[in-house]
Amino acid sequence: MNDTLENQSQDTLEAHLAQVQTLLGRMRLVEELVHKQGGPRQDLVENLVHKQNLSELRRKLEQLHPADIAYILEALPLDERRLVWDLVGAENDGEILLEVSDSVRESLISTMDKAELLAAAESLDTDEIADIAADLPQDVIQELLTTLDVQKRARLQSALSYPEDSVGALMDFEMVTIRADVTIEVALRYLRRLGELPDQLDKLFVVDEDALIGVLPLKRLLTTDPEASVAAVMVEDFVRFHPEDEAHEASQAFERYDLVMAPVVDARGRLIGRLTVDAVVDYIRESADADMLSMAGLKEEEDLFSTVWNAAKNRWMWLAINLATAFIASRVIGAFEGSIEKLAALAALMPIIAGIGGNSGNQTITLIIRGLALGHITPANARRLVVKELGVATLNGVVWGSVVGVFAWLLYDNPALGGVMALAMLLNLLVAALAGIFIPMTLERVKRDPAIGSSVLLTFVTDSMGFFIFLGLATLLLL
Repeated sequence: MNDTLENQSQDTLEAHLAQVQTLLGRMRLVEELVHKQGGPRQDLVENLVHKQNLSELRRKLEQLHPADIAYILEALPLDERRLVWDLVGAENDGEILLEVSDSVRESLISTMDKAELLAAAESLDTDEIADIAADLPQDVIQELLTTLDVQKRARLQSALSYPEDSVGALMDFEMVTIRADVTIEVALRYLRRLGELPDQLDKLFVVDEDALIGVLPLKRLLTTDPEASVAAVMVEDFVRFHPEDEAHEASQAFERYDLVMAPVVDARGRLIGRLTVDAVVDYIRESADADMLSMAGLKEEEDLFSTVWNAAKNRWMWLAINLATAFIASRVIGAFEGSIEKLAALAALMPIIAGIGGNSGNQTITLIIRGLALGHITPANARRLVVKELGVATLNGVVWGSVVGVFAWLLYDNPALGGVMALAMLLNLLVAALAGIFIPMTLERVKRDPAIGSSVLLTFVTDSMGFFIFLGLATLLLL
């Protein structure tokens, strides 16, 4: 059922995007035709046609949720994105800025003046302002702080003080608290007086002065005798976080314990905020996107439709590293030029060894990076993991090494060449397994993101060692 709803939602988003792109395309086409026709009132006709097209596009955007508009903006080139952004109602600016990626948000903010930015920020909650604060000009932040009341200003300054990947940066302040000495009936009356409850609310926080002493799940609140006291039915053993906790550890806890929301407390146990599942899901999605880009050596700041110059600069560092490693691999081949001249088949077969090694290494490195991200790999089990991966590499090396060995034997009518191919395949798969394990583990040990550039380093190892092993064995055993 959930998969069906998800597919329907994605289909709907794509349909909205297609409709907006159709309107933009039709607008350009009509305006080009009007411009070509000319005439004494060409400027007037062009202006009327342009306004009519913009009006139709604006009506379409008014029907969409801010998150859907954000999705559309992400998929539009810069010129069309700016045109659509200008048509969005000002009341939705803040919500849309929250939903888009950092790179797209930066492109949108660059088109807004100070008054527009202040209006957009003031429409958001304190924790939401903190989410986009890093992309706002400093003078806007300073003026925004002066317009907030004392409580909101303190909360915003508190949220901005925590690192980006911490619980404190993700928490919000929409909490419902009650005392332990009141009855369930009093708690229900209190909720009715509030009228509107925060999103993702599945429990009330029970406090004694400011100290958090328990939680009251809503299902207990609704099913317990109204005369019972909150203290008698509250849960005292519950998951709580501190603002300094790492966000990825909190996200794992949300998955492990099926949490909808959880309290955030300071070192003295005082309630200071809450962490909700929607914030955690956003964090997981953004982290996954960043890891996917990092695997290829890309920075997450790159906009899909950024300028050629900015996109090229974003990719230069790892391309330069890749170029350097490619030169090293080429020198490995160069060291065996004489062997290749004597047996031309070596030149045709050596890419097979390197390619299979790279594929196998990528499988291992993906598994290890996932295990590190989930916290499943520890010093206690690391040795067993290494042994297991070497066992897998050995089995694959024997099986597929035999296959390529027989292939080379039949193709070149040279059984010795087939034996060299089989042995080289086995050894390079073992090298690939070790590289796939120790590259991300080493990066993790030196406090670097294991996903960043791992595939580039792995390709260097499997290519260089694959060429060296195969050509070295061929030189020793065949020539």
